[in-house]
Amino acid sequence: MISINIPGVKELQLCFLVLDFNGTLAFDGNLLEGVAEKLNVLAADLEIHVITADTFGKAKAQFKNIKCKVKIIEGEEQQSQKLDFIAQLGADEVVAIGNGKNDALMLKHAALGIAIIQKEGIAGETLLSADVVCNDILDALDLLDNPLRLTATLRK
Repeated sequence: MISINIPGVKELQLCFLVLDFNGTLAFDGNLLEGVAEKLNVLAADLEIHVITADTFGKAKAQFKNIKCKVKIIEGEEQQSQKLDFIAQLGADEVVAIGNGKNDALMLKHAALGIAIIQKEGIAGETLLSADVVCNDILDALDLLDNPLRLTATLRK
């Protein structure tokens, strides 16, 4: 678990990290450099889940040496599927990271929502649903490894 005190806002007790795959952890279906190592470090404190529509069909293979669970979603209402997923975990204990429109509800309802811009860009709805926006995934994961940075960013 990661505890983060946000003065004037709330105390976060984060147990789960839920991430989108394409555009967040990967570009064109290939895991970005440095992500595997960071996720394995965070796995000591958080249960990690990757939830994805798996546009390129490569997600499960990319995570064979990473301490995480991968869930492939299909069909319509992907925003709702991702929201239901974090609700089942307990959204008040989830930090969610994503960039696509289907990540917007997940980021909005998680205890902490982090939006990523990167090469793929970010859906406007998702940008507005996030608590924090980062240029890339490594910066976002570093926030979780150094939670006082989040305290500084989110305090009132």
